[in-house]
Amino acid sequence: MAFRVLIIGGTGQVGAAVVRALAAEPSCAEVVMVNRRAISLPADQRVRQVVLDTAAADLPSDVTELAQSMIAQGDPVFGACCVGVGQGSLKWSEEELKALEIGVVGGFARGCRAAGITRFALLSAVGSTPKSRIRYVRIMGLKEETVQAVGFQRLAIFRPGIISGNAHTPGYVAWLGRLIPGRFGAIEQDDIARAFVAEFIGGSTQTGVVHFENEAMRQMSRTLR
Repeated sequence: MAFRVLIIGGTGQVGAAVVRALAAEPSCAEVVMVNRRAISLPADQRVRQVVLDTAAADLPSDVTELAQSMIAQGDPVFGACCVGVGQGSLKWSEEELKALEIGVVGGFARGCRAAGITRFALLSAVGSTPKSRIRYVRIMGLKEETVQAVGFQRLAIFRPGIISGNAHTPGYVAWLGRLIPGRFGAIEQDDIARAFVAEFIGGSTQTGVVHFENEAMRQMSRTLR
């Protein structure tokens, strides 16, 4: 069955990998990127961008209108968020991080839900909890809570450990991550991307909130190879 994806954060490292993986999937009829500024797109007519002021108060209503136009095409439409500052978060204040990770992400999610999108995929981070003393982990937990409160029929939360193949991950960190077993270890960026696609293909009949960590994402990725 053909499907369409409305994604925010598709210009980042993981987000761009997700867009590439979607473009490689024959059953994906369209990928629409919500971008803060225009970028060069791949030579694939199925991938397009819509430039919106993501900091504006009317972001949710703009996203709703866009999502409704996609739903009108008749295929299932999934929402996806790959927004994330990653290592750059060290240079951001807590208020700036919350404005992006909670404000922008929450507004996008609410816009998707108001349009009728019932299934959503969210990029987070391993160990995320709003009760953490670690600022980044705490904000990721708050982001998860915010999106979960929107009320999607199915919410898939991806919680990678150390992301290999990412320009923001130093090489020595990625190397050390391969020595760490389990969810805090390394995972290839492309495995995360393919796991998103596998979720869109295989998660359409399941409901509820589900969390995917390193090994689960690798297993999902293998289903597309």
